[in-house]
Amino acid sequence: MIDRITAMRTFVRVAEVGSFTKAAASLDIPRTTATTQVQHLERWFGVALFTRSTRRVALTMEGAAYFERCAAILADVEEVESGLFGAQAQLRGRLAVVLPPVIAREVVMPSLVEFQARYPGLEIALDATPAHGDWRGDGVDCGVVLGELPDSRLVARHLGDLPRVTCASRRYLDMQGTPADLDALAMHTSVKWLTAPAESLASPSALAPVASLTTRCGDLRLTVGGRATCVHTRGQLHVGDEVAYLAAGLEGLGLIQPTLLAAAPYLTSGRLVPVLPECPPPPLRLSAAYPAQKRVSPRVRAFVDWLAQICEPLGNARDYAPLPPVPPVARRSFTLPA
Repeated sequence: MIDRITAMRTFVRVAEVGSFTKAAASLDIPRTTATTQVQHLERWFGVALFTRSTRRVALTMEGAAYFERCAAILADVEEVESGLFGAQAQLRGRLAVVLPPVIAREVVMPSLVEFQARYPGLEIALDATPAHGDWRGDGVDCGVVLGELPDSRLVARHLGDLPRVTCASRRYLDMQGTPADLDALAMHTSVKWLTAPAESLASPSALAPVASLTTRCGDLRLTVGGRATCVHTRGQLHVGDEVAYLAAGLEGLGLIQPTLLAAAPYLTSGRLVPVLPECPPPPLRLSAAYPAQKRVSPRVRAFVDWLAQICEPLGNARDYAPLPPVPPVARRSFTLPA
């Protein structure tokens, strides 16, 4: 006999990712089991919950109505279980998270053992690829975004603001000289960001962990006298993710404006050199994001609350002061010279 709650969880996951195969993989069950569970619900109600094609499954009108109720019911079930057993540790299931690599490496991983100890029943699927396109279509429950959210149908929780630094490799500055003012800066080359396709920003499921690190038009942004300004620079290289962006700067391909979090080890070693530190780039907004729903899953709420806790020292960092440590793991820091 098929458990109704289990079948509802499978149905909700299929609806979220638009695929029986992806849903089964995310739930760690065979595809045939996922299909059987949804068919059980369809026989029970006597209606089709999905329209199926070779490329994708989509909710029927009845399926869409059932999905809204199921999502709320399942969230209530998790809340009741947590309340009855008192236990943060009673949270169970799979939590799929997408993170920018620098946040995964420098912020989440050093403290993840504490989260797992607090919630041993949670299985975490963490995707730290440089870019992530179809966010909901891949069954992601929540994520971290650098910059502005490209999708208004996502809920964001502000985690802090990451300081950034204008810098270049020693090789680049030896060849091109170090700009002493904004006029000189405009004569230099910078690494550009690829412009995001309009259709990807219009899609309700499109979300990249790095929403925007610069203006995306290739300008360098700086703060002069408390006001933000843009300086247009030359540049033949355009990249689409933060890993390639930092690597390009390290290889001497132009000026870059990475987060201090990503650049700190290279600034410390001297591979990157600060440029115009008296005119720092505006900080980069750091947010946790998840799909807008009437009820937020306790799993998502627990992870986002934990993110807010471990990211608090980042939000307290201003200008170019060293980053406060995040207990229990000490964090590298770098202070720009005067």
